[in-house]
Order: sequence, then structure tokens, then C-alpha cells
Amino acid sequence: MALRRVAAYVPDGVASLGLGLAAGVFRARPGLTGFDFAVCAERRGPVGTDLGVPVVAGHGLGLLARADLVLVLPGSGPPAPRLPAALRRAHARGATVAAHCLGVFALAASGLLDGLAATTHWQHAGALAAEFPAVTVRPEHLYIDEGRILTGAGAAAGLDLYLHLIRRDHGAALANAIARLLVVAPHRDGGQQQYVEAPVPAGADSDRLAAVLTWMQAHLGEAQPVDALAARALMSRRSFIRYFRSATGTTPHAWLRAQRLNRAEELLETTTLSTAQIAARTGYRSAAVLREQFARRRGLAPSDYRRAFSRT
Repeated sequence: MALRRVAAYVPDGVASLGLGLAAGVFRARPGLTGFDFAVCAERRGPVGTDLGVPVVAGHGLGLLARADLVLVLPGSGPPAPRLPAALRRAHARGATVAAHCLGVFALAASGLLDGLAATTHWQHAGALAAEFPAVTVRPEHLYIDEGRILTGAGAAAGLDLYLHLIRRDHGAALANAIARLLVVAPHRDGGQQQYVEAPVPAGADSDRLAAVLTWMQAHLGEAQPVDALAARALMSRRSFIRYFRSATGTTPHAWLRAQRLNRAEELLETTTLSTAQIAARTGYRSAAVLREQFARRRGLAPSDYRRAFSRT
């Protein structure tokens, strides 16, 4: 289903950052997107925010009955008593439901997360697991996609969740275009760590690592063994891997795989190149390897992806 009618539920004390992220991604942009984005609460009218400045909800919970995508935003106040039943009805009707940070608690209260994996802000993961033992809590993930139920980590990780939804249901080209407008990274893998214990220190090592990341992105069609990347960064293999994980939350191999798949998606959408040509441009040994990796990571064949999202 194309997710075009988007309803954002705001509880009392809604996080202004979360609301801003949702509106930033899903608001209508003439010539680019045609989303119908609206805010709802337990009842129409002003709702308090974490900044003390109220936001006006133009709709009550009845909006969820018409939405293709329901976003349960985080807030300090309790969810509306009627929200769990409204979420269950929306999901049963076919809507996709997504929540991040403290909004995951409201989603879990509906029972829709029972038997599924979910994430939330790492500070609240223990409380989520204790309150909802039927949910498998994975605090290390940025977001988790369970089909028509998605959860995300805290704060700005909501942006990663929303861009993933755009990429999944509308294609990489649109997700990349929105990310460019917001001046953020277009894609971070959901299994990436929420945070790192030891940030990369400033200095020459950090600058060299940044230069290597830029080079890797520009040379996806070439072989990129770790030893060669470490040499380019003027580091030992061990130091390079440690710095790389600190900077990106993942390994060089996993980061490169994600970048190659992202580029393959965009080429499938925006060009008429054959699968073999795209494989050569994105560093795969053959079209067969690209097909296997694409199907494993994206859940469908490149040809099916092109039919669904081609803009040519």
C-alpha cells in the first residue's frame, strides 16, 4: 500500500522534536510529494508540548480510521484511553503503524507488538521490557521493521525510521531527495547501534577517516578490501576497524554493503541500465550476486523493485 494519508497522534507533552521530524518528512511538497499529513489527539484543540508551547491538533482519534500510516509520537503524558483500540482498528483495516521513543509504550499498550521485536530509546528499553514482557525488546537497534508495525529508537532516530518508511514504500530516489532537503544522511541501517560508547576523537585520524568514507562512497564499483582502506586512512587494520565502528556504529563491510544496495535501488528507479550494468557500477561480481543480495536484504527481486518504483 502506498502510504499517502499520514496521521500523527500527539499525546500531552508531545516531544516537539518528534513532531518536527514527522512533519519535516511527511508534509506535502508540490512537485515532490503528495502526502496528506495531519495531527490528531484525543480530541481536537491545543495540546501541550515539552517546550511549553501548545500545538493545535486539528483532528480527534477519528482521523486514524482514514489513515494509511499512523505515527504514534513520543510525549511525557499518558496516551489517550481510547488510543489502543483505535490503533488496533486502524491496523486491522490495513494501516501501517509506527512509533519511536516513548511512543513505543503507547503502541505496546495496544497489544500490536505482542510476539514481535521492538526498539525504543536505550534509556527506556528496560522499562519497556518489564512492562510488556510479550514484546522482544532490542535496545541496540535504531529501528525495527515488522511489516505493518515499526518501532524506532529515541530522539532523532525517528528521522531514520521515517526515511526508512519512505524508502521502503516510495523508493530510494524519493527518500534521498527528502534527505537532501533536510541535509541528513539518506539511510542508516536499522540494525545499526543507537549510540557509541567512545566517540571518534577530533584530529588528524578523524579527518582521514572522513576522507576514506567519502572515497568509498564515490568508488562503490571498485573492490574495497579492509586492508587497503586502512592503508588509505594511514591506520593499522585494527585501528581502522575500531575508528570506523566508532564513527558509523557498524563495520566497514556492513556499511559498504548498505551503500551499494542504496545506490542499486536508485539506479533501478532512475535509469534503464540492465541488472548486469548496475551490478558493475555498484561493486557486485555479477548480476546474479546483486539479485541474491538485493532479494535477501530488500525482500524482492531487482526487476520487481524497478516495476514498483521506476521513475524513468
